[in-house]
Formats: sequence, structure tokens, C-alpha cells
Amino acid sequence: MKNKYSKSRGAVVLVVILAILVGLAYYAYTILSSTGVGEEKSIKLGLDLAGGVSITYQVENENPTDEQMSDTVYKLQKRVEGYSTESSVYREGDDRITVEIPGVTDANAILEELGTPGSLEFQTSDGEVFMTGDMVADAQAASTQDEYGNAQYVVELTLTDEGAEIFGEVTSENVGNTLPIVYDEEVVSNPTVQEAITGGKAQISGMESFEAAEQLASYIRIGSLSLELTELRSNVVGAQLGNEAISTSLKAAGIGLCLVMIFMIITYLIMGFAASIALAIYTCLVVAVLYLFEITLTLPGIAGIILSIGMAVDANVIIFARIREELATGKSVSNSIDIGFKKAMSAILDGNVTTLIAAAVMYVLGTGTVKGFASTLAIGIILSMFTALVVTKFILHSFFALGARDEKMYGRLKEIKPLAFIEKRAIWFLISIVIVAAGFVSMGAHSASGYALNYSLDFIGGTSTTVPFNEEYDLATLESDVVPNISEITGDSNIQTTKVQGSNDVIFKTRTLTQDERESLITMFEENYSVESDNISMESISSTVSSEMRADALRAVIVAVVLMLIYIWFRFSDPRFAVSAIVALVHDVLVVLTVYAILRISVGNTFIACMLTIIGYSVNDTIVIFDRIRENMKSVRSTATEEEVKAIANRSLTQTLTRSIYTSITTFIMVFMIYILGVATIKDFALPLMIGLISGSYSSIFIATELWFVMKKRFGKNKLTD
Repeated sequence: MKNKYSKSRGAVVLVVILAILVGLAYYAYTILSSTGVGEEKSIKLGLDLAGGVSITYQVENENPTDEQMSDTVYKLQKRVEGYSTESSVYREGDDRITVEIPGVTDANAILEELGTPGSLEFQTSDGEVFMTGDMVADAQAASTQDEYGNAQYVVELTLTDEGAEIFGEVTSENVGNTLPIVYDEEVVSNPTVQEAITGGKAQISGMESFEAAEQLASYIRIGSLSLELTELRSNVVGAQLGNEAISTSLKAAGIGLCLVMIFMIITYLIMGFAASIALAIYTCLVVAVLYLFEITLTLPGIAGIILSIGMAVDANVIIFARIREELATGKSVSNSIDIGFKKAMSAILDGNVTTLIAAAVMYVLGTGTVKGFASTLAIGIILSMFTALVVTKFILHSFFALGARDEKMYGRLKEIKPLAFIEKRAIWFLISIVIVAAGFVSMGAHSASGYALNYSLDFIGGTSTTVPFNEEYDLATLESDVVPNISEITGDSNIQTTKVQGSNDVIFKTRTLTQDERESLITMFEENYSVESDNISMESISSTVSSEMRADALRAVIVAVVLMLIYIWFRFSDPRFAVSAIVALVHDVLVVLTVYAILRISVGNTFIACMLTIIGYSVNDTIVIFDRIRENMKSVRSTATEEEVKAIANRSLTQTLTRSIYTSITTFIMVFMIYILGVATIKDFALPLMIGLISGSYSSIFIATELWFVMKKRFGKNKLTD
């Protein structure tokens, strides 16, 4: 087959691609150099990297119940996610709620937009209250057009099931009458009922402007809280980690990216060079998309992006392995490139579509960190597929047209005699059982004296101590001088430090302290830093990851796993593939849990991101092997014997072994660099993630396929006959 590019066309395509790379690189550099220093063209950063606004509300209701407080915290969390998915809301003391919103610096503007939480009532024209704000699920401003094409501004209401039933009855009885909406005893809207509204959806029309509609929608949303709140204080807080976290993470990404490129060029020669160019374009595109779509970036998000750079190599590795296989059969370089891309398409699509399914479910059903992680994951998957399947292909064809036609420039396929993976399945299963059992034993031993895992205050809450120092300390000094003194008293190694801008106040968040520890801490600040004890305030705070948020995350993961199972079942026409992939996924999650349990790594927000990353990686890795098994099974009759199926499984595992190892190496390099160069918090993310990557490769090679074989042997029709 003749190459589709002439020499001149190949040169033009390559020049265009390199020009695009230069332009994207300059654009990405502009964004990254602005990020963290407050310039206009910068990525939005989370509280841990850039600080934001902290608002504390006082509950006006007497003796609020835990259920009312939890409900209000959860609903406020939903409200503030409009500013950022990384916003957090938690309980402070018995009757206060604190909202922290990253990436903003004007507390007054946030308070004005968010509104002052108060009581909301829907009344009849004679003043009878028939519905309260907590029966409204959502309220959004919108614009429509009337029959003459004129703009109309409205507020669209979505009611709860209870609210829909009540609203339907009242509007049916009051057609033509007004139904005032009263906020803190003030009528904020007085709409007239045009017709009975029974579907749980309502629309308030007649707004004079879109801004007026937005304000009314804000009143209704904030008025649906279970409790009445008033603002107690608001502060602009500094970054918890400082600019060092950004600079070290970027340095880790740069070094890791260079190492991955060197590895690819050494391993795949001219193809590795093409992949390196595509990888550079991919990295610049990720930066640009984060900025253009205003995605808030936190420390786990940076780690996730660095990880995605390593995973982006995977599609190229699959393609290059296929090209080498075709070259080994005697096909021309041009034919091998085309066929290699075509044969790799199935594995790449199946692996990435399953991960995209997980990302979509997590974004729709998840909250906070889960939603933010899902956005980053989806961006990485889509861009990596584009650069691998389109950009790399263009580059390879251009190289061929410009003279890269010698097979030696593409490397030779290393023939490996099929290894006996299936025969040793009992050993692989036993190793996994021992590791997972060790995790359960460790969790059981620790739960007897406390918590099974080393939960951070993100999960179990703690104590917030506000200290008004007599002089200003920078974050580095606080971490090196003050925090060790606090750790000595509390025994807590996971202390969150936040500066309040415009003052010398510093907030230290620790595990829950006893009365003796509180007194010792106050004494330490008095003696070491001359802080008046009366000016030091301490409050118990709830977890920033509420039980509702944990339930949302768990529900999102379960739904994602079920949908992935259905997709794999449908694509492979064999439920045993689906079950094996999910078991391998659960295996990897349990192995990482074992690491958290034995090493007592802090379980915080990064824990959720770590587990979600492992889930996506594990399924992707397994599906590539299953795709090869599916292809090789076509060469045998439907009544294949046990030995024939065993031989196919071993051959498929051996054929994809190099790909599994190379992908793991490139991904491991990126994570290892952020572990070596990253700040302490990111190390707590990187270490279990490295173990998860190793476990993901192990389960794909030694668990998933072996389990598929066992189920095919025992549960197939007539044993192995389908």
C-alpha cells in the first residue's frame, strides 16, 4: 500500500504540527507563569494552593438538632459548588457553619451573591403559609422569548416530591390569585397563578431583568435551608500550602515528562519520537483546557494531571506494539502503520470508554473532590485519545514520507515464548489473598483501639484554633517553627495551617483535642510567642467530607462500576470478562486500603482521588488484555478444549506483557517524581498511588485473566463451549 503522504505534503504536515506545538507551548507557558501570582491569564486554584474566602454563619434557631445541622451543611455545600466544586462546608461548634470557597478574594461580593440565609415561605393571598423553602430542590434564573420575540426573564423552580404535591393542590385552588414569596418577613415576589402547576416544575415570570431573576433565584435557593443563619464573620484566607507546592509540582511534571520522552525514544526509536511530540501537545492542551473551562485546580488535581501524562502514553504503547507485530509478519512499514492503528483502535476505545463512563457518573452523582476529579479525568482521556489516534498518526506518516522507511528505525518485535501464567494461578491468587488479609488484620487491630484507618480531619473533624500572633509569619516559618511545637503537644502530624489575610491571625486545624491538650496548646502560644490566652479561640469542627458527601461518592462509584460491567459485558459478549474486570478492580482497591492501613497514611480528600484513579487505571489495563484474548479466540472453534483456551490465555498475556510493563513504567515515573519532589501532602497521595499502579498491573496480568479462565472452565456451557 502506498503511503498517503508525498514528501512535500509530509514536510508541510510536520511543520504545521510543530508550529501548533510551539503556539500551544507559549500559551501554556503564559498560563502556568501567571498561575499562583494573581495575573489575569491563570488557572483557578483551590484553597490549598491559592486561598479564598471563609465565611462563618451563626445558627439563629435554638438548640438545632444534629440532623438539621447536617442537612443545612449538605445543602450549603450544593449551593457553593456553583463557585467551585472544591468548595467545602463544615460544622463549627454546636451552632455554627463555615463555608470555604477557593479562588476568590472578595468576601463581600460572595456574601452578596450567595445571599444571607434566612426563612423562606410561600403564602396564599390571605397570608397563610402553605410551603417552606426546604420543599424547593432548586431555583435557577433563565431567559425566554414571548410570542413577539421579546426577551422575558424568569425563575425556574424544581420542587421536592412533597413540595410538588402541595404546590399542585394550592395552585389548582388559586388560579388567578397571587401567591406571595416571603423571605425573612419581606415579600420578594408576588406572582399570579396562571394555571394549576402539578408537575413539580414551576416558573416565575415578569422579572424586569436577568439580574433580578438571579437575585430572586438566590433568595429561594438559600431560603431552602433547614435552619436560619446569619453571618458571624468573613475572612480572606491564604493558601494552606503556599507557592512551593505549585513550583515543586511543576518541576516534578517537567522532569517526569522529559524522562518519559527519553524512555519512549529509547524503546520505540522513531515511533517514540513521534509519541514525544504528541505527548508535548497533549500536555499543553490539558493546561489550556483547564484555563478555558475555569476548572479549579487543587493539589490532588495537579497530581491527577501529572498522572494523566503518564497514562497518555498508554495508547501510543498499544499502537506501537501492534505496528511491530505487523512488521514482524513481513508487511511494509506503511501498511504496518495503518494496520497497527486499526487493530489498536478497539482496545483503546474500550479501555477509555469504560473510564469515561466512570468519569461521567462521578461528575453527575458526585460532589466536591469527586466532581472535580471527574472533570480532570474526562479531559485527560479525551485529549489523550485525540493526540494518540490523530496527532501521532499524522506525525508517523510524515516521518515515513520524509524518509523514515527502514524497518530498523521502528525497532523489532521481541518474541517471547508464551509464559505459563494460567498454570500458576493458585500462586497468584494466594499472594493477593495474603496481602488483602494483612490489610483486614491491620484494620481490625487498629479499630480495637480507635479507627481502622488513619482518618484526617477531612473525614472525622477536629479542632480549629485561631491564634492572633503579635507579628506576621510567612507560611514557611509557620511550618518549620510553629507546627512542630503543636505536633509535639497533640501528636498530630497532619496539621492544616491557614493565614487570614489582612491580619496576623493564623488558623491551625488539628485532630480533636482533649481539654488538657487545649490548655497545653494555649500555654505554649503564651510562653513561646507571647500571645494573650484570652485572644486564642478554639472550636470543634466537623468533617469537611460529610456523611452525605461520602454517600454520594460511594453511590457514584457503585453506579459507575455497574455501568462499566454492563458495557464490558455488551462489548465482549461474555459476562465472565465483565465479572473478572470488576473483581480485579476490587482487588486493587483492597490492596491500596491495605497500604493505608499498615503504613497509617492519612486518609483525607486525597484518599478519594487516589481510589478513583486506581479504579480508572485498573479497568483500562485489564481491558487491553481482554481485547487480545477476544481477538485470539476467533482463531479457534467454538468447542475449544481446555488446553486450547489455556494456550490462548497464556499467549494473549505474553503478547500484551510488554505493553503492560511499559505503561506501568511511564506512569510510575510521573508519580515517583511528584513523590520525590512534592510537598508532604502530595507524598501522602503519591505513595499509595504508586502501590496502586503496581497492583493494577499485577491484577491485570495475574488475576483478571486467570479468573476469567476459571469461570469459563466451570461455568461455560458444556464447560468451555459457548
